[in-house]
Amino acid sequence: MGPLHGLRVLEFDAIGPVPWAAMMLADMGADVLRIARPVPAGMGIARDARHETVLRGRRGVTADLKDPAARDAVLALARNAHVLLEGHRPGVMERLGLGPEACLAASPALVYGRMTGWGQHGPLARAVGHDINYIGLTGALHATGTADRPVPPLNLVGDFGGGAMLLALGVMAAVLEARSSGQGQVVDAAMVDGSLLLMAPILGRVATGEWLDRREANLLDGGAPFYGVYETSDRRHLAVGAIEPAFYAALLAGLGLAPDALPPQHDRVAWPETRRRFAACFATRTRDAWCAVFDGTEACVTPVLSLGEVPGHAHHVARQSFVPVGGVQQPAPAPRFSRTASVAGRAPADARGGGDEALRDWGFDPADPRLSALGRTGLTPPGAPPPRTP
Repeated sequence: MGPLHGLRVLEFDAIGPVPWAAMMLADMGADVLRIARPVPAGMGIARDARHETVLRGRRGVTADLKDPAARDAVLALARNAHVLLEGHRPGVMERLGLGPEACLAASPALVYGRMTGWGQHGPLARAVGHDINYIGLTGALHATGTADRPVPPLNLVGDFGGGAMLLALGVMAAVLEARSSGQGQVVDAAMVDGSLLLMAPILGRVATGEWLDRREANLLDGGAPFYGVYETSDRRHLAVGAIEPAFYAALLAGLGLAPDALPPQHDRVAWPETRRRFAACFATRTRDAWCAVFDGTEACVTPVLSLGEVPGHAHHVARQSFVPVGGVQQPAPAPRFSRTASVAGRAPADARGGGDEALRDWGFDPADPRLSALGRTGLTPPGAPPPRTP
């Protein structure tokens, strides 16, 4: 049943953080109805819908939002929704007649969640961009990578950590407030804002001079020899995070290095030489041999698993961290609740249908003429390209 059982969410077709946030809400029990754009048959390339994991757990209908009848149908749905999620550029939903003013007029307690890269106002508000652009403007990209160049940390910081998580938290805070006030509101979730929030601890250290404004020169960016990644003799890698003195001592013991034969742990000038000493040691054995050496110690040494190795690791197996949905193994819902467990619901392929069922659950008669402009074939069909922001 999940902790969000009874919460109705209207999700507009988007890419990146919006479907990821909707997946989180659906995992926790929210009833998410996805509004997708109809795509002409034959468009796009073949793609197995089962692997669109962020679409799990919801049902969908299609709507051509440029059609006034479809717009009116969506407004009818909004009257029965608690949350609306959209990821268009500022002004797009307003031009479609589905902006906050229209939707809050239909449902005054509605929480209208808006996900953009740059936010709803500012010089860049209507500019195009992707994760790499948003984190580039926050210092996150500058601080990540090797000494000679920044390296994008996948799209985890802007899209998902700074975007989807921010959106999910923001709309749930607004839902909580609306239950006491009876009033909805707009949640302006911008990836650039969320990325800045994630950088708050680092920027605080920069202000004090504790963090140097260059890569591989600091405690957590690969500069410290006791916090970094090392290659082993089989060309695989280990993650080392021995920050505290006791953990550092355990690391040296496992490596067979005498503490008095090395400079002090926090001697920054000596860090490059200490790193070379550590690297020479780690290069003498395989990754798994070193894992055996450090097993049960407090050295904070773990393997860097390949993507294919992750599901089979003993810790993930014990915690059932992967679940099958539609025959595809994928990360289980998180966080874990002791009483109202989350569930990875309907398979993504199944989410392409169920429109009539969803409408009934939302209190509508699927034959209601107000809803005639809604397609019941579900979401974007297999083979269609990802949706693009107008």
